[in-house]
Amino acid sequence: MTIGSTNELSPTAALNRRSQDMEPRMQTIGLVDDHELVLVALAERLARISGIGLVITAKSVPELLERFAKADATHRAPNLVLLDLRLADGTRPRTNVEQLTALGAHVLAYTSGEDVGLLREAVHANVLGVISKREPVTAVIDAVQRALSGEVVASTDWAAVIDADLDAIVHLTPREREVLSLYANGETADSVARMLWISRDTVLDHIRRIRAKYAAVSRPADTKIDLYRQAAEDGLIIHS
Repeated sequence: MTIGSTNELSPTAALNRRSQDMEPRMQTIGLVDDHELVLVALAERLARISGIGLVITAKSVPELLERFAKADATHRAPNLVLLDLRLADGTRPRTNVEQLTALGAHVLAYTSGEDVGLLREAVHANVLGVISKREPVTAVIDAVQRALSGEVVASTDWAAVIDADLDAIVHLTPREREVLSLYANGETADSVARMLWISRDTVLDHIRRIRAKYAAVSRPADTKIDLYRQAAEDGLIIHS
């Protein structure tokens, strides 16, 4: 007489299975940066941290996700990604951060900090923190460990962005917001006028006032490209 089936586990095997299920999953980290030396050196240091089981490096977010999928088929993204904000593929921080967070990854902005606009965009996209490349490796490792536990990693760079935002708020009227959104997104003054049922001169008057408001808070927008950037930073244009 046969007791049980081939699918049943012995008491010892069942105990081992339960022990494995109770073990915490090893943390996984992704590094996205254009500079290979930065990737290699930082990956080696992070791989030594207790509890980290996998470190994947890449020069773009799509490349990172592709490599991660090959290394860990059961999860869609690393637990944490250190993301350089200026990448050679031309992607914007908001796009990269939103793609990663949508897959369940926390993101630390890892940046040299020269471009306040990129930092502002990353902070507005809800990164978990900002860590400067000027910091020593020990500070980076500390930031990673705190981020892996879900802690927000505040920094002087982060604080500077928030302070700058408080000083750089531009108050636009509803009509000015409409004009800016359309004009900065590529429409001509004539087409904006037709779309909003106002005169071309009125559109140009709105644009002059908008530029004056940005200039008053040290955010000059002398060209249409500048207006586009300012509108994007203020959430009036969604990056594709």
